[in-house]
Amino acid sequence: MSTEMAQAQQFGKVVVVYGGTSAEREVSLKSGAAVLEALQRKGVDACGYDPRDNGLVGLEQLNPAIVFIALHGRGGEDGALQGALELLNIPYTGSGVLASALGMDKQRTKQVWSAAGLPTPESIMLDADADWSAVAAQLGLPLIVKPVHEGSTLGISIVKSQAALESAYYEAAQFDARVMAERFVVGEEYTVALLGRQVLPAIRVEVPGGFYDYEAKYIANTTQYHLPCGLPSDQEAELALLCQQAFAAVGGVGWGRVDVMRDNEGQFWLIEVNTVPGMTDHSLVPQAAAHAGIGFDDLVIQILTSAGEQFTA
Repeated sequence: MSTEMAQAQQFGKVVVVYGGTSAEREVSLKSGAAVLEALQRKGVDACGYDPRDNGLVGLEQLNPAIVFIALHGRGGEDGALQGALELLNIPYTGSGVLASALGMDKQRTKQVWSAAGLPTPESIMLDADADWSAVAAQLGLPLIVKPVHEGSTLGISIVKSQAALESAYYEAAQFDARVMAERFVVGEEYTVALLGRQVLPAIRVEVPGGFYDYEAKYIANTTQYHLPCGLPSDQEAELALLCQQAFAAVGGVGWGRVDVMRDNEGQFWLIEVNTVPGMTDHSLVPQAAAHAGIGFDDLVIQILTSAGEQFTA
């Protein structure tokens, strides 16, 4: 028996959980399908499971030895599934309950980063009674309005005038009861993937329309991903260290991705952390891994190998 086959068998039965009921369902279905195919190519005894219909009961009936979480958004990325799996004593990939819940909450993530002395743009929580002129005055224009608990840039707006602020709030409120406004950072966008203790090469994201929204992430073919990112080696090292610190501050383990803006003065600003990043053909972690010489199938195996790390983190 080959070493690779022996490794595949040692995992036991792996269930890839994907789909779900969040607003990111379609992306999750694509991620999960790609992960499942990679595991099967590697000889792992793997099957897929969509919890939309039979929930946790259906997953438990499959009797997994390990769960590979490819469930984006609420219910899969926010600590809920992680907590359930811990109660069932089933190892799973990615970050634990605390880091998952924090990472899904953009506002509280920023509070943790600020408390740790890490740079992140100023933000304000909004509600229907907010003083729109005061928000615009404090954060400046343009600014960003976003749901606190959504991913994939769902419900996000760039607000260029005070008059547009209230409608942007109601747009975001369709996705979440908690909505925030954030100072807009003019500059370049970077994303940095973390795989265990390894920081993968940074990617600079360039969008012709200037806004890396849902369509630019998952549909359009005009978005440009610059690898290498174009930063001098010392600045890329600075960015890598910052993202390591940001991921560690929320308790992240296994794998993840940190999104960062760099302003026109060269200052990096932490925007958000993703504890279950996309694994589609447009996704950034596989691109960064490939640039580091890690093929998609090997990337999936590395993530799977880290399952259970959240119990010892």
